[in-house]
Amino acid sequence: MTQQPLSMFGPDFPFAYDDWLQHPAGLGSLPPSALGARVAVIGAGIAGLVCGYELMRMGVRPVFYEAGRLGGRLRSEPFPGNPAVVAELGGMRFPQSSRGFHHYLERMGLQTRPFPNPLTPAAGSTVIELEGVRHYAETLADLPPLFHEVAQAYDAALEEGAHFSELQAAIRDRDAARVKALWNPLVRAWDERTFYDFITGSSAFQTLSFRHREVFGQVGFGTGGWDSDFPNSMLEILRVNLTGCDTDQHLVVGGVEQLPRRLWQHAPNAIAHWPTGTSLQSLNDGAPRPAARRLYRDPDGRLTVTDSHGHVGCFDAVVCTCQSWLLTTAIDTDEALFSQPLWMALDRTRYMQSAKTFVMVDRPFWNDRNPHTGEQLMSMTLTDRLTRGTYLFDNGPDQPAVICLSYAWMSDALKVLPLDAEKRTELALGALKKIYPDVDIAAHIRGNPITVSWESDPNFLGAFKGALPGHYRYNHRMYGHFMQQGLPQSQRGVFLAGDDISWTPAWAEGAVQTALNAAWGVMSHLGGRCDNDNPGPGDAYLEWGPLGLED
Repeated sequence: MTQQPLSMFGPDFPFAYDDWLQHPAGLGSLPPSALGARVAVIGAGIAGLVCGYELMRMGVRPVFYEAGRLGGRLRSEPFPGNPAVVAELGGMRFPQSSRGFHHYLERMGLQTRPFPNPLTPAAGSTVIELEGVRHYAETLADLPPLFHEVAQAYDAALEEGAHFSELQAAIRDRDAARVKALWNPLVRAWDERTFYDFITGSSAFQTLSFRHREVFGQVGFGTGGWDSDFPNSMLEILRVNLTGCDTDQHLVVGGVEQLPRRLWQHAPNAIAHWPTGTSLQSLNDGAPRPAARRLYRDPDGRLTVTDSHGHVGCFDAVVCTCQSWLLTTAIDTDEALFSQPLWMALDRTRYMQSAKTFVMVDRPFWNDRNPHTGEQLMSMTLTDRLTRGTYLFDNGPDQPAVICLSYAWMSDALKVLPLDAEKRTELALGALKKIYPDVDIAAHIRGNPITVSWESDPNFLGAFKGALPGHYRYNHRMYGHFMQQGLPQSQRGVFLAGDDISWTPAWAEGAVQTALNAAWGVMSHLGGRCDNDNPGPGDAYLEWGPLGLED
């Protein structure tokens, strides 16, 4: 029997978003009286654009507000002098299990290829250097027994603590009842316990040394070290593992920012109400409005958005896809629009820090072999030094290539927060020189470096959400807010979307799925409905929605 491909089918809400998207009946329809309804979309990242795109296809007029750059954290920064070569400052690796996200990649005609993660064929080779000891590997078999013991211990811990194989099989089979039967007890067991607690409490790791746990934190599994996530709720990590977020990852050829830009410009063939050739760009007169600065309900009960130039727009509904903290720091938001428990959830959301530093080089020189050792001159590198993770992006022989000199999280990212790009590059090259003393990386660099610290951007304030123990209830409140039938009238009509609203922060699929939830919510708010043959997430939510924990 052929095994089904893994997808992000739950586990909290096992709904097949990719099937809903691909059904010939479409996502739903509006009554004639609602066609042309004005809906504000605050934020033109992937969540806002997916939601707006699908609402436009139903006959809605999405009006966008954007404080910065279209695309949000799908940001592909071109190197000066060579716009075809980009640094992926935000999302850069996308698991194949993100079937909703890949649906839009395919619809927009974009291509992907495997991401050069450690110990993958796409990387070619990997160097792990810890405490000054260097290991070169082209496959996992090339590493010393310690690393195999760590990998085997984590696999055993997942089986012992989470019935991993059985639960992942249920996700592959899209057996919603079985997924919920296995997952819901884990919610109660692990919401208030950390990732590190899961590791240290497992039988497999208890038989091993502290050194094994330390190596697991520094090197991790799949994509590199995960010690920055040790304080997080274990549920967050289980979701990543179960849904294959950490495996079979791909990059978007030419840069992922092409996706939001193409969604903005694309004129779909199947569209209600609007004439052929209509796009989000044309409905917005070429560009989004500037930043939203005020979100209120006026005395007549209409939702209003005021932009940074003082223009006030009235809307039938509003979709907020901005980072949740901005609703209390950057946007003057009417407190009555959300319940106090929801405000608690929005304000208590915790964001993680991230820093990246990129350089363009003349060619993928790392593919050259050392004539004495036969090793590649340079490799995808994991280390306990300041750089933490170094990734190599090959655009073809003798073509300009890109090195992500450093990809760091939390405290490692904060170490370089006040530093400019040149200083960050200097420090990264110094660290890498200790690992590759015979390689003159600097001689290959062309142009100026590109760097990012998302926590210093006033429109983001962090890279993405990282749920702490006890945050499940907060996440449930935010995620389920699109189900507004039971809300008082004063709290209806404003919808939340984005990866920080999802159960899978940091993954574009979470942004896509919550965007589709919001599109269903707006459709329902305007009196629309799904085709009987293609029920949407709101139609399935009461039966398969997330487990409710007592307050």
